[in-house]
Amino acid sequence: MLVNCVAYEAGRKLADIDKREISDYLGRPGCFVWVALRDATAAELEEMREEFGLHELAVEDARLGHQRPKLEEYSDSLFVVLKTIEIAGDDLKVGEVDVFAGA
Repeated sequence: MLVNCVAYEAGRKLADIDKREISDYLGRPGCFVWVALRDATAAELEEMREEFGLHELAVEDARLGHQRPKLEEYSDSLFVVLKTIEIAGDDLKVGEVDVFAGA
């Protein structure tokens, strides 16, 4: 599920944007786009892979989940897997956040 999609330029938020506008902003010098997905479907991940040129193996790892914490470099992008811990009463819930970062 798409949580948010935001364009930034020179360190300032330009606008919340529709995912169909991502390419328009990526083409602007000094601009970057932040996309947050939660429990992304295979179709959503594939859409972002195409939009951002993400490496197929990294997207597959994100799709499958349950990865070990890691940092992998794929030509001009990074794929990072982070573990989160949440206190739930007397229990600890372990989660995972996958991050793609590129130019």
